[in-house]
Amino acid sequence: MHIELKRGSSTKLYVQIALTIADRIRSGLIEPGTRLPSVRKMTVDLGVSLVTVTKAYAELEAIQLISCSQGKGCYVTGLGASTTTPQPQEDGTGNVHRKASSDTGAALNWQMTLIDYLPRAQLWRHFDVSPQVRYELHMSAIQPEMLPTRDIIDSAYHLSSDHTERMAAYGSFQGDWELRQTFAAHFNSRGLHAAPERMLITSGAQQGIDLVARTFVGPGDVVYMEAPTYTGAIDVFTSRGAKIITVPMDDEGMRIDLLTRLCDTYAPKLIYTVPTYHNPTGITMSARRRAQLLNIAQSYHCLILEDDPFADLYFHEPPPASIKSMDSAGHVVYIKSFSKVLSPGCRVACAIADGSVLTRLVAAKSTADLGSPLLTQKALQTYIQNQYDVYVRKLREKLYARLCAASEVLNEHAAKGMQWRLPDGGLNLWLELHGSFDIHELHRQSLAAGVSFLPGSACFVGESDTSSLRICFTVTSEEALRQGLITLCGVIERYTSQQAGAAADRLPLI
Repeated sequence: MHIELKRGSSTKLYVQIALTIADRIRSGLIEPGTRLPSVRKMTVDLGVSLVTVTKAYAELEAIQLISCSQGKGCYVTGLGASTTTPQPQEDGTGNVHRKASSDTGAALNWQMTLIDYLPRAQLWRHFDVSPQVRYELHMSAIQPEMLPTRDIIDSAYHLSSDHTERMAAYGSFQGDWELRQTFAAHFNSRGLHAAPERMLITSGAQQGIDLVARTFVGPGDVVYMEAPTYTGAIDVFTSRGAKIITVPMDDEGMRIDLLTRLCDTYAPKLIYTVPTYHNPTGITMSARRRAQLLNIAQSYHCLILEDDPFADLYFHEPPPASIKSMDSAGHVVYIKSFSKVLSPGCRVACAIADGSVLTRLVAAKSTADLGSPLLTQKALQTYIQNQYDVYVRKLREKLYARLCAASEVLNEHAAKGMQWRLPDGGLNLWLELHGSFDIHELHRQSLAAGVSFLPGSACFVGESDTSSLRICFTVTSEEALRQGLITLCGVIERYTSQQAGAAADRLPLI
């Protein structure tokens, strides 16, 4: 495996090694039962001492991600799960054999010799859940029954049958011109004046984040993010080898005072933020702080990547104006996703940028996929132009009703010490527990009880958080939401009671 060591970093080398391997295990990139390279081989590969690798493996064993045995080596156990070697079985004729899956796994063991450059991939790890889960609260999404799926399908059908010539040609790398014109009118009505020429259509916001990272972020570049933040963004910037520095938040969003002091020591290349109904906390950055953040970008000649999936989903008053609306010198790349609000299957988002930044992003897009699918762009263009505003107004009312239902359940059933704030918009609730717990063990117990949530650790660089979790209050029906939250609160109550007063003999560094 490839491990990028920053030898001039204040983080000790053995901690860097342990963090990288831990991220890969937690992401599912190294499967349970896999034997890690020997201490001696890792020492040679990384150019470090035997003591350094030994200490790294000890850290991983302390948090039960690996199990080491003298003379046999170190094996991945997963997230606290035990690993066993498949035992020989008789087939009824007296012949002994192993399961086919074991044979298949052995045949593929050579693949571990292939070096890859994926240090972390938490997003996909937490995307799907076991069939035993009845209440899926982990995914930040809107219940399918509330989406205009039928209208969009009908639009796509008419476009493909009545305008076959459109499907027989490649679309623009930059995106369909008519869709960009529709987006221009959409943004203009919300205080963001952007001509179609300044836009790039991407296959969802995730691709937009990836294009910015691949174009402008390289190994060692400093990227600032909120703590916690969107899991998918951490994955992307980690894969680029960036030096990620996280900044705590308060009720107004990212702490600009702390960011300013940090920038004096580590000049930023890029600042990533979700300022409106932040994922995962739901916090909205104040207008004052948005202006201050832009001033920092201007001072350091760096980029701000403004990720805005939720601005239209406000429950009371519209949020403050976007940072991009105040940007006159091209410091902000603004990404607006329409996937969550309209059709996750269509994967359409819009990036707004200026000057050579936009030119380079379009070039990156062309090498990535030659442009987003034209059919989905056309289908959404018709709907956004004619029906979106009426639809989203009704949608806000439905989502707010779900938030109120979640609030009622939490007020009645929340475990002692649990804290949360009700967001002014968006899809998510951030729950904080009192004390320090093994969030992965709580997650396992919750899944066993039939409820999924996103462990807060996935939203931190290095998975440092142990006592927070995110639930989505819009992804399921109101009845299922209530029952799921009641069940979850019961699991948390039992788990925290078991852990009360228990003190760890050793606090691992990772």
